Amino acid sequence: MYIVFEGIDGAGKSTQVQLLKEWLENNGFRVETLVEPTDSEVGKLIRKILQRPDATTDSVQKTLGLLFAADRMLIMDEIEDKSKIFISDRSFISSLAYQEPKEWIEILNKYVKKPDLLILLDSDVKKSVARTSGEDTFENEEFLIKVKDNYLKLAENYTTEIIDASNGINKVSSDIKKAVAPYLGICPDCIQ
Repeated sequence: MYIVFEGIDGAGKSTQVQLLKEWLENNGFRVETLVEPTDSEVGKLIRKILQRPDATTDSVQKTLGLLFAADRMLIMDEIEDKSKIFISDRSFISSLAYQEPKEWIEILNKYVKKPDLLILLDSDVKKSVARTSGEDTFENEEFLIKVKDNYLKLAENYTTEIIDASNGINKVSSDIKKAVAPYLGICPDCIQ
């Protein structure tokens, strides 16, 4: 299974990916986590560009679209291993939510694997901005309001569980486990 966590910056994706991984391993599943951008040379270049003040310009957005697609393709073969559950902190859906133009991003990501389950952490923009480091050009309230709206629209196209990310780490983790359990044959009512 390929589970993807999405949500605006500061929604708690990294924390929840780790908590779900631990819970699934405790339930006997083999789990591998992924993060985008990756630690590849391409991923390192992406991180560097994201810190530039011109990261939101049209030409840089198109360049980032190419780089994210290239970085993503580097992990596609791994995800085909049917003996594991893969949990990814972001995917091409992030590119669709954050980057323009949408048609360009869709073309670049035509061959990437779609998630079996999308977990969208729906968080308050003001709280998310307060949790971010502010290093990226994209970590501002005005921009993230638009991105959040994009995510909610995109969620309609996938098997999605929308989780209220404002409920505290433990409650959010419990809600995620209850959402994921039926997809893996685990009794959701047995989760505490």
